[in-house]
Amino acid sequence: MDITRRQFFKISSGAIGTAVAAEAVGLGADTSAMQQQAQKVPIKTGKQVPTICPYCAVGCGQIATIDEKGTIIDIQGNPDSPINQGTLCPKGAATFQLVNNDLRMTMVKYRAPGSDHWEEKPLDWAMDRIAGLTKKTRDANFNEFQNMPDGKGGTIRKRVMNTYAVASLGGATMDNEWNYTHQKLMHALGVVYLENQARI
Repeated sequence: MDITRRQFFKISSGAIGTAVAAEAVGLGADTSAMQQQAQKVPIKTGKQVPTICPYCAVGCGQIATIDEKGTIIDIQGNPDSPINQGTLCPKGAATFQLVNNDLRMTMVKYRAPGSDHWEEKPLDWAMDRIAGLTKKTRDANFNEFQNMPDGKGGTIRKRVMNTYAVASLGGATMDNEWNYTHQKLMHALGVVYLENQARI
């Protein structure tokens, strides 16, 4: 009989789970407390909306469960997706925390030069400051021309229109579309030190 890798793991995990449960019962382990606790966990019900994971370019399918107020109450992998067939990577599995997270900061933490403490600043203030400092740094360190090797032991002056004073490092928490837009912006500014730590 030919079985797929996925079927093999399903059969194996089911057999192991049954054996562990039988062993626990055989050893006199009392599982009633676990069963009672499991009964207390509410089942999330609501309208299920198919969506796509916002992270990398793979495009895994997800199902967002929405309550009657339109609030997302759960996000799971979509078993009907031909890409991920209901599975999600660790980032995709944690997508719900992007939507609802009591620990998410809503103010910018800023520590002035020479200061020994952090201050809370509004996002608009931080965006204006970052834009101003970026422009100031770029203008002060912009290279319109640069001497480059000509391949014959000499140099040739070429138009490069870049700056080495600004660098950009992307992160795994940014989605694919944002990273694409961000690198377009950085290239328009002439930034050549452009990297992303998410290798997917």
